[in-house]
Amino acid sequence: MTLNEQMTRLAQQAKAGSRELSRLTTADKNACLLAMANALEQNAAAIKEANALDMEVGAKMGLSSAMLDRLKLDDKRIAAMSKGLREVAALPDPVGRVLDERTRPNGLKLRKISTPIGVVVIIYESRPNVTADAASLCFKSGNATILRGGKEALNSNLAIARIMIEAGRRTLPAFPEHAIQVVPTTEREAIKELLSLTQYVDLCMPRGGEGLIRAVAECSKVPVIKHYKGVCHVYVDGEADLQMAEAIALNAKVQRPAVCNSMETLLVDRKVATTFLPTIAQRLGEKNVQLRVDAEAEAILKAESGKQKAEIRSATEQDWFTEYNDYILNVRVVDRVRQAIDHINHYGSAHSDSIVTRDEACAQQFLAEVDSAAVYWNVSTRFTDGGEFGMGAEIGISTDKIGARGPMGLEELTSYKWLGIGNGQVRG
Repeated sequence: MTLNEQMTRLAQQAKAGSRELSRLTTADKNACLLAMANALEQNAAAIKEANALDMEVGAKMGLSSAMLDRLKLDDKRIAAMSKGLREVAALPDPVGRVLDERTRPNGLKLRKISTPIGVVVIIYESRPNVTADAASLCFKSGNATILRGGKEALNSNLAIARIMIEAGRRTLPAFPEHAIQVVPTTEREAIKELLSLTQYVDLCMPRGGEGLIRAVAECSKVPVIKHYKGVCHVYVDGEADLQMAEAIALNAKVQRPAVCNSMETLLVDRKVATTFLPTIAQRLGEKNVQLRVDAEAEAILKAESGKQKAEIRSATEQDWFTEYNDYILNVRVVDRVRQAIDHINHYGSAHSDSIVTRDEACAQQFLAEVDSAAVYWNVSTRFTDGGEFGMGAEIGISTDKIGARGPMGLEELTSYKWLGIGNGQVRG
């Protein structure tokens, strides 16, 4: 079987699976999801065994420690996957919601209702927990999903999908077995072949680095929802509670530096820079974070060289645009909120940005003028996440402006159609 034939078969099966999915009741879907959640926990040993093979592959590929952390599955992360599935089961069914109703002067009744999108392809790197998150959200929203993870996570992804499908089959005789599929090959051309099948595939959502997402967007013939990168900022205003600012900055950078909502640039108001920068540099240095700083920040930190432990380099123009996914942080001193907003809107990726301040007027200006999918006041950027937003698991984060924006949960995985009910009306 050629690669084209293999991908065509996969897509045809998914289309058939999406039709079968549409016949399931909310109770059917929830019962399957709960069974899948239990099965993942019960088969944790098998998942970890498969993941150990992937960790070996990742190490041989030379993945960084941060990227290997994204790949690793342990009992805590498997439990989190199961928890995510249970949360999705507990959420309202997004399909069949009445979005609009109207009656025209001629008596024609119109109703706009939410519907599944159909067949959704998810392409992602590392993080095998995405397999469970994406599959559960697509399943609950009535969409068949085709999952294509990175070659470094193939064993984990296949194991997770197999366990979920087997649990669904045991729970429901009418379980559509092709509603959840994993692309079984790591060949790059498979993506191009799959995303050319517009008669079967309705949407593609890539999750990963900028290179992956741009490659997918350029080759795809089906619509793509994307975020190219997460260049996220925290701005510490001159009226900030500096203890709060320190906690937020540390959390935003070092809790999980390899994820897209971690901070890549710290902006500090000149008013508090000489007080705040030496302290935060010392704390970041303790976490082995390298700082790439502008001239003003460099002068302040070198004057306090006895207090800071972080490695310091001069930032280049390109650094301000860069998503590191690592223990590297840009630092710039700015003149009040106006310059911070201008910096973010120029260098940022419209993902997640935060201001720390006690000045409400300043905060409101920041919230209104920063053009990102998620904008925060006195909060870490790490909260841009479907689970943290109460959506259950998350299919991805969109920085597009058309359609979904920000964390994508169940509602963002639906389309709609109009129902017209009449009694013989004809148009004159």
